[in-house]
Amino acid sequence: MGLISSPSVDESHYHTHKIFLFANYILLGTASSCIFLTLSLRLIPSVCGFLLILLHATTIAAAISGCTAASCGKNRWYAAHMVATVLTAIFQGSVSVLIFTNTANFLGSLRSYVREDDAAVILKLCGGLCVAIFCLEWVVLVLGFFLKYFGYVDGGDSNMKRTGKVQSEENLKEWPLSFQV
Repeated sequence: MGLISSPSVDESHYHTHKIFLFANYILLGTASSCIFLTLSLRLIPSVCGFLLILLHATTIAAAISGCTAASCGKNRWYAAHMVATVLTAIFQGSVSVLIFTNTANFLGSLRSYVREDDAAVILKLCGGLCVAIFCLEWVVLVLGFFLKYFGYVDGGDSNMKRTGKVQSEENLKEWPLSFQV
């Protein structure tokens, strides 16, 4: 899952693969930093605070599935990574807008035990990290798409590779006469 090159990575796409892994590692760091900033607000009893922590944990899970997808190259890991990353990017962007536009209202719904001015600063730091996570997730999505596309073009995905012929002569002989055109 680390920076060790897998045999499925072509030499021409080596740098894209490394940038993809590096961006996922940065995403792991920023999401865990967001969790620690959120925990410093001491808001565990509130439902909104729990959902905020759950969002950052989902971001971490999406980044881990991205590292796994880049290492093993399986289709299901790419699909799980893409779905989780798109969803967390949408929610991270929404939370960051909510934090910066309605800081006082959002802080009131979190029911934090920290003083209001200190909590507003911590929340805005968390909002800044949410913006960084939002941007990084879209970079990771684009790089993941390119890696999947390169794998498709290079022929690494034999199930999805199309030849242009509808069917070969050998396969046509196996079909019943009514289905042959």
